[in-house]
Amino acid sequence: MLKMRLATVHDAQGIAELSRKAVEHGLPWGWTPTRVTTAIADPSTNVIVAKISGAVIGFGVMEYEDDSAHLLLFAVDAPDRRKGLGSKLLAWLEEVASAAGITKVRVEARADNAAALAFYGKHGYIQQTEVLGMYHGAEDGVRLSKQIRREHSDNS
Repeated sequence: MLKMRLATVHDAQGIAELSRKAVEHGLPWGWTPTRVTTAIADPSTNVIVAKISGAVIGFGVMEYEDDSAHLLLFAVDAPDRRKGLGSKLLAWLEEVASAAGITKVRVEARADNAAALAFYGKHGYIQQTEVLGMYHGAEDGVRLSKQIRREHSDNS
């Protein structure tokens, strides 16, 4: 049975391992269990996890700023992709961000990751710019963003 919830420190190892396998493959391991634990403890960051039978099959790490949010890390394990889980995780993160007054979400993906770029495009994210060598100088990246709610004007 699928369970989606805010991550706890007990989820950090599984999130870090899935990040290594699904996101950071071919790059130095940046999202180690220690870094994930730090994100889970950070009050300006939400970490959501999806698990089946105790195993992490998806997650999202979103950091909140004044009026924007940055989706720092996001993955669904390969066998569980294309079943709607990524859409559910992303919708949850966007709903929480919108409720917190966030107007824009930013995310990055590898330029050669057609599946990720299509996923974000399907969910309303617009490609802003390509950054050569974004990932440790080894991989090019694409910055995307999405307006999730209108900014309020002071004249209302």
